Amino acid sequence: MVFGVILAGGVGSRMGNMEKPKQFLEIGNKPIIIHTIEKFYANSRFEKLIVLCPSQWVNHTRNMIRRYLNDTERIVVTEGGSTRNETIMNSIRYIEKEYGLEDDTVIVTHDSVRPFVTYRILEDNIESALQYDACDTVIPATDTIVESNSHSIISNIPDRSIMYQGQTPQSFKAKKLKELYEGLTEEEKEILTDACKIFVMKGQEVHLVEGEVFNIKITYPYDLRVAETLIKGEEK
Repeated sequence: MVFGVILAGGVGSRMGNMEKPKQFLEIGNKPIIIHTIEKFYANSRFEKLIVLCPSQWVNHTRNMIRRYLNDTERIVVTEGGSTRNETIMNSIRYIEKEYGLEDDTVIVTHDSVRPFVTYRILEDNIESALQYDACDTVIPATDTIVESNSHSIISNIPDRSIMYQGQTPQSFKAKKLKELYEGLTEEEKEILTDACKIFVMKGQEVHLVEGEVFNIKITYPYDLRVAETLIKGEEK
């Protein structure tokens, strides 16, 4: 079984002073998160879409989905965790409780504020996760990457030809991810930036899926203006 997991736990602090998290801001006359959910909803391979958000926004999100998609069966909204990875674990706990975890149960995890994910990217993630245990969506780095241990002086300039920029989705065999996560120490959990790093830390392979430059994450006010332009391009 394949599940879409949409991570909506962010508060959007980098957007500036806002009354609501950035995933609920509107582009193209709809909340960003609705655009994202619609991309998953169009793919019938997903058994269920699990949307995880802060507890105080659960009812708001449910009402919004009912308004725009009129679906309370295929989409479930539940509370996220205190960290990104704990939020993903909450989705796995839901799947395990409702469906059980099989060796080939796949979760496709995605940022709620990346509304321009394509059908092709989702399909490639599903196929890669079914074939392997984990995959990450990436694009080749186009700028030179500069490393600075001191945050003031360059310590290394890696070979750009082997550098990639990570996007989402990140997709996994859910049972394998759960086993690896539960095997981490508290110190290891504290240095995690995303779920793929769990596999890398444990010496497990993470395969690459080709992303798209326009699969942007809406983080800053400037990104909202870019997103509006992209939305207009999709509507033509």
